[in-house]
Amino acid sequence: MVLRIPFFLLAGLACFLLPASGRMANAADYAIGADLSFLMFAEERGTVFKENDRAKPGLQIFRDHGYNWIRLRLFHTPSEHRDNMPNDLDYTTRLAVKAKEMGYKFLLCYHYSDSWADPGKQWAPKAWEGKNHPETVKLLQEYTKETMTALRLAGAMPDMVQIGNEITPGMVWPDGRLGDTGPDNNWPNFSDLIKAGIRGVEESLEGAPRPRVMLQIDRGGDLPATRYFFNKIREYGVEYDVIGQSYYPWWHGSLLDLKENLDFMAMEYEKEIILVEVAYHWKENGEYGSSPTPFPQTPEGQKEFLETVNRLLLATPNGLGKGIFWWEPAVPLRPGISSRGIFDMEGNVLPVINVFDKYTRGRAGRVTGPGGLTQ
Repeated sequence: MVLRIPFFLLAGLACFLLPASGRMANAADYAIGADLSFLMFAEERGTVFKENDRAKPGLQIFRDHGYNWIRLRLFHTPSEHRDNMPNDLDYTTRLAVKAKEMGYKFLLCYHYSDSWADPGKQWAPKAWEGKNHPETVKLLQEYTKETMTALRLAGAMPDMVQIGNEITPGMVWPDGRLGDTGPDNNWPNFSDLIKAGIRGVEESLEGAPRPRVMLQIDRGGDLPATRYFFNKIREYGVEYDVIGQSYYPWWHGSLLDLKENLDFMAMEYEKEIILVEVAYHWKENGEYGSSPTPFPQTPEGQKEFLETVNRLLLATPNGLGKGIFWWEPAVPLRPGISSRGIFDMEGNVLPVINVFDKYTRGRAGRVTGPGGLTQ
């Protein structure tokens, strides 16, 4: 079932483009990004990405349409896990170097696990199993420092760093797992681990500019959960720069829920906000179940989704909406896997790639016009 947004609601959404402060996102700071952690892996195994049936390197396709940030995840020792994903330090460094050479800024996402860390699982790397809390804190700090140093020496210093991935349930389980019982629900351990990661970043610099630090949760349209998490972060004295949120509409609320939460975060925490994971299907997938979809699950519907979410983000109070990242737009082209990506089954990039052309005129990293935008 497709639920089209009525005209009166679209008109209402349009008014969000002018926040009460009159300020919009600064052009130089606005991140037009994508998590391309699988891209090089796919290309090295024969995937060919195309634009208008012409083969083109995946990184170049995004760069040609105004994308100026790349997000890459890092697993600790993925060879130790049955998934055996490619995202170890060597792979991530090689891809980050290529992106940096093309002018991308780089957001590094630490999973602090040998495989996926997300709301359903945040297991410690095998190398850290059985360690007590002080030992785990030390290992996490040293690992962060060592990997950041390696990236810096390779010419791929991150411009922003995520301490953990979608850390609503904590991280580095069981030591940093947030529970449902007890007076602090294990927040002392969890906050120690976050602070250790931040110290590791800072200890790696040796004169290099300090990357901004992001904390990401998976509650884009959930104001109560967002308030609980970041109030606790504030209570435990965690210093950070950027709030990261995931927003997948089949999991994380309606567009109005998203707008309400963006407004709340900006006014309450006065931090930069990035929607660091968004995606929408370009063909029917079934993740919505029987729930109505906000846009058709078609190539044009996918484009309309990104345009609408980006407009809401740009309307965040005080210009604190600082960017948007599509999650894994260049996944392997296989049935049942790639419908959230932005390439069709022949490898051609879909219309959603053009969303930021009107803001950047197709020039990577350039945003022009009144308020930093070209209408």
